[in-house]
Amino acid sequence: MSTPARPPGAKPLRADARRNRERLLDVAVRAFSQDGPDVTLDAIAKEAGVGIGTLYRHFPTREALIEEAYRNELAKLCDAGAELLDEMAPDAAMRTWMDRFVDYLATKRGMAGALRAVIASGANPYAHSRDRLIGAIGALLDAGGSAGSLRRDVAAEDVLAGMNGICLAAGEPAQRDQAGRLLDLLMDGLRHRAAGTA
Repeated sequence: MSTPARPPGAKPLRADARRNRERLLDVAVRAFSQDGPDVTLDAIAKEAGVGIGTLYRHFPTREALIEEAYRNELAKLCDAGAELLDEMAPDAAMRTWMDRFVDYLATKRGMAGALRAVIASGANPYAHSRDRLIGAIGALLDAGGSAGSLRRDVAAEDVLAGMNGICLAAGEPAQRDQAGRLLDLLMDGLRHRAAGTA
């Protein structure tokens, strides 16, 4: 798992401070996704088991916490590709990563109200999202192409568009089984087949 970004020139965090920061981010994602943008920072600090001063030391504003919580989720998703490739075959890693992508989009949808507040403040939490996602998908495709289990002629951008389409069509929690079936169909299209086979 990646360590959340810190300002350039910032001193490395002590282990306990890093744990507090990670706990705050995890709680913030859950709170903003489930309770909406108006959840109090006091409630987030309390659930994370830290004081409000600790929260403000890491995140001086509500918008800073929301933006970093979103970016941390994106980093976890993108970093998972390499981790999955260490654990399983590339095609299995790609399919598992797709499930995580669906979960990520559900979290992003849950945080939509909070993220709108960040955008209204002048920040752009999505500035590098697409590039990070394309990079993660590209690495999975490259590994599958090298292993002979995934096609080499598919662009990462097309896979991202396909997954986004699946999430638009079946992105609600009650549609999770359907989303899985649609991801299986997308994977069937990505798997390598020798020329001339059906």
